[in-house]
Amino acid sequence: MEIITCMTNLLCAIVLFISSCTSSVTEDVIVRNDTTIQPNKVLIVYLSRTNNTKAIAEIIYENMGGTLVPLELEKPYPENYQATVQQVAKENETGYLPPLKTKIDNIDNYNVVFVGFPTWGMQLPPPMKSFLNQYDLGGKTIVPFNTNGGYGIGSSFQAVKELCPNSKVLNGFTIQGGSERDGRYLVIKDKKRKEAQTQVKNWLQGLRLMKENP
Repeated sequence: MEIITCMTNLLCAIVLFISSCTSSVTEDVIVRNDTTIQPNKVLIVYLSRTNNTKAIAEIIYENMGGTLVPLELEKPYPENYQATVQQVAKENETGYLPPLKTKIDNIDNYNVVFVGFPTWGMQLPPPMKSFLNQYDLGGKTIVPFNTNGGYGIGSSFQAVKELCPNSKVLNGFTIQGGSERDGRYLVIKDKKRKEAQTQVKNWLQGLRLMKENP
């Protein structure tokens, strides 16, 4: 009798284990194959001083559709580069969030929000911090993208994750752009833009935000 009971319990355990594994696999397949995103659900917000981040935002728009929105401040930064560097450093030190001129009234209509920015002082630029603090992006998919002068993303992508604790933040895209400090402004153009188009497309396909070519 004890043997029969043990065998029964063992069979039940095996059935439960198989059911559990089957359920997990099915759920994973559903997530991985969900690549259809309606363009009207996509928002692309970007901050760009030398138009390199703008170029990447436009490439994303070409592939994803959606709504393209440049971030503008109520009081723009100085045209002088060094004056802007000093102002940004002070804002980062004090935690000041510059007020935005840009307003998005229908933020709830979007499911996927791309946020693009250059690296400033190895950090997320204050205007992008303002945007992420101003709007409730909980439950949305956030996709960061970045251009930089050759020093990388710094802490910017991590800052996006920290400012969007209730969102799903995907792996970001980064590419070397201009360097205002060195007098190099828009560099993502012509041949460089074509290379960026390929890189961005591969990145979007890797994230499964768009389907791969058959």
